[in-house]
Order: sequence, then C-alpha cells, then structure tokens
Amino acid sequence: MGNVWSFIVEFILGIIHLALIIWALINIFQSPAGTGAKVLWALLVIIFPIVGFLIWFFAGPKSATA
Repeated sequence: MGNVWSFIVEFILGIIHLALIIWALINIFQSPAGTGAKVLWALLVIIFPIVGFLIWFFAGPKSATA
C-alpha cells in the first residue's frame, strides 16, 4: 500500500513541476527580452529544471504587462 501512495505523491509533484516549467517557458517567450536572452533563459529552465526555474523566477525578464 505504501508504494501506491508514494507513486501518487510523485505523480502529483511531477505534474506540478511540469506545469511550472511550461508556465515559465510561456512567460519567457512572451517577455520583451531579446531573442538571444529568451533562448538562454529557456535553455536554463530546460537543462536545470528546478534551479533554472527558481533563477528565472527571481532574476528573469519581467513581462511587459507587470
């Protein structure tokens, strides 16, 4: 029974992680930053998912509407 709960928790955390990465990529490509900066931020988020997301969230380009 413990394996089922472990799987459920890992599955939910994986879905949340995937949603955050997709949200970050959408916001990166909608930002007013230049093309090169967008590509670099996207690569950072894709190659280093958790750390890259956190760095982008706190230091990345802000959207034009904010």
